[in-house]
Amino acid sequence: MTTPPPAGYSGTPQGKKLGIKPGIRLALINPPADWSLAEEPDVDWVTGRKPADVIIAFVRAAAELPALLPALGKRIFPAGALWIAWPRRAGGHTSDLTDNIVRAAVLPLGLVDVKIAAIDNDWSGMKVVWRLENRGEKKL
Repeated sequence: MTTPPPAGYSGTPQGKKLGIKPGIRLALINPPADWSLAEEPDVDWVTGRKPADVIIAFVRAAAELPALLPALGKRIFPAGALWIAWPRRAGGHTSDLTDNIVRAAVLPLGLVDVKIAAIDNDWSGMKVVWRLENRGEKKL
């Protein structure tokens, strides 16, 4: 018998939900010490300021966004994806971040949100990408 996914989950495997495919360039920014992906992906791990196809950035407070977003946006230009993850209230965590706060921070930069999901029991996330009309030149 298959156990149903926890509340807030679609049942889609975490890697598929996050767009993690074999061979992509993947970066984690400020992950909790005890955090890991549900399955170890076959990816090229990226560190420093190198470009990435997918970045998962763990943000605990709204005040962190202005310093992080411009550099992370540059790293995914022109067609990568950035997941902004924040502590899930449904998981019993507190944070001043919400999807509306993240959206308000990314839109003026030329990025747009395309998906919101529960990354795991403790983290919610918003996937942002460059607007199609902004993919021709760096705006940041």
